[in-house]
Amino acid sequence: MQPIHTLHDFFVRTGAEVRVYHMGRRVEPCPLDALAGLEQDAAPWPLPWQGQARLGIVFRFGDLVDPLIWFLALPLDEQGRLVPAPRDAFLQRLLVILGHNVDRVGREAQAGGEIENLMHDNPLAFTPSLPFQAMLHAYATRDTGRPASSHLEPVEAYLSGQQQVDWQFLGLQGLADFAVRLDEEAARLLASTLPGLPDEVLHSLCYCLEHVAVPEALALALRDRGERAAATGHLETLCACVRAVGGADTAIVGSWFDALLSDPAACGPDLLAAMAGRGWEHLENGQRLPRFLERLAAQPQADFASVARDLALIPRLRLPVLVTLREARQDSAIGRRLAGLGQ
Repeated sequence: MQPIHTLHDFFVRTGAEVRVYHMGRRVEPCPLDALAGLEQDAAPWPLPWQGQARLGIVFRFGDLVDPLIWFLALPLDEQGRLVPAPRDAFLQRLLVILGHNVDRVGREAQAGGEIENLMHDNPLAFTPSLPFQAMLHAYATRDTGRPASSHLEPVEAYLSGQQQVDWQFLGLQGLADFAVRLDEEAARLLASTLPGLPDEVLHSLCYCLEHVAVPEALALALRDRGERAAATGHLETLCACVRAVGGADTAIVGSWFDALLSDPAACGPDLLAAMAGRGWEHLENGQRLPRFLERLAAQPQADFASVARDLALIPRLRLPVLVTLREARQDSAIGRRLAGLGQ
């Protein structure tokens, strides 16, 4: 019988039906092969968040009706590769609980309960924010062919403008289900109603849209709403719209980022955090990334070192970030920040 050295080994050996989701920079499906690659040290983690590979693992086995969910934050080193010791300790505890008889997991419901209890005092476990939990549930139900929550129907009616619904009764889970199931027609209807949405609805909706691909018409509507918010000093709405367009085409988002980065008054720490947290893909540009880092360095309230380090952990951004920092002039905002860090 083959020993179990990795989480991937565990799921293969138990015969579990398993789906993995990124839970760091955004919630999105993650191929099981990506977990295997991380554990085999084949590649750095593609979407690190605060020095961790954050995962939502949804799995079921045997006669279990409802799946189990693990939220695991696996520590990464400065190259974005797995720090194995915490994962090894977790696996060891798991095998002790199962009496090293992994094969019984697929046969006994009791084993499922024991595994679920393992998370109660697990140092790798974390509790995602409510929007992240709602998005995971929405993805998992869609991906397993299960129906969306009962909250979806009133959300669809409200956001399409086809029915008057008291927006205060719209559920976050319904907004998440709507975002995950967003198609071109729904996006077109939403783009037409977006200008009139109350800020409270818009913010919750944006916290869901930031995890999905956003079609062009909706991305343009979000940009327009964000620009209106900027003109009237509504920073939270501007940042919500910036986050929501993270999954849109770079031709739209990149030009908006360029416009925002050219305006020193707009580039507060919250806006820069929104760009880095959800729009990092659009920073992969020879002019935009240095301009972003310069604006970040010029913001005394921004945690320059933390954000720059987090971006440098993303494999595609690592070299451009390091080159930008290395080539910064001593009298630039970046140079002064780096000098301050060295003191």
